[in-house]
Amino acid sequence: MNPGGACRYDLELLAAARDGNEQALLTLLEAAQPDIRRYAARSCRLTDDVDDAVQETLWLLYRRVGALRALGSLSAWLMAVVRRECLRLARRALGRDHAAAPLELEPFADHPRLTHRPPHELRIDLARAIQSLPEHYRDVVLLRDVEELSVDELAARLGLTRESAKARLHRARTLLREYLRD
Repeated sequence: MNPGGACRYDLELLAAARDGNEQALLTLLEAAQPDIRRYAARSCRLTDDVDDAVQETLWLLYRRVGALRALGSLSAWLMAVVRRECLRLARRALGRDHAAAPLELEPFADHPRLTHRPPHELRIDLARAIQSLPEHYRDVVLLRDVEELSVDELAARLGLTRESAKARLHRARTLLREYLRD
């Protein structure tokens, strides 16, 4: 996140934080905070949202540091999280927070029965559809569409190959479509 593109986070620090070293994690959070704040100041439209975006990004880094594989991806990941959080906060300010949730109805938008229903009803139906899934399909949908993990992150979290994770996600979404059509 530095202007020259050089990453100022230490490889050993990140490795120790990923391995569960609490002091290393706290040091990483402290080192990342100025960069996160600077990026949030540029990304958030309202200055009141900057602190919220920083806090949420730090919280996600704290929770997900174990899933980070490479030091080079840390800066890009932090920027993406800040950008998403600023967008969510802007939507909330416009009174559309529920529409900003990652669990959108886009994979089902082409279904004619669903296009004429109010969004709040669709969200309720989608939540029921997800609850109806077997656990292994529910997990993959929640990790991908709610927690917004990449397919590679999803596969690593579940101990699957990339291809298996994609197949499971495809099958889960097919089951969701079937549930929503009935």
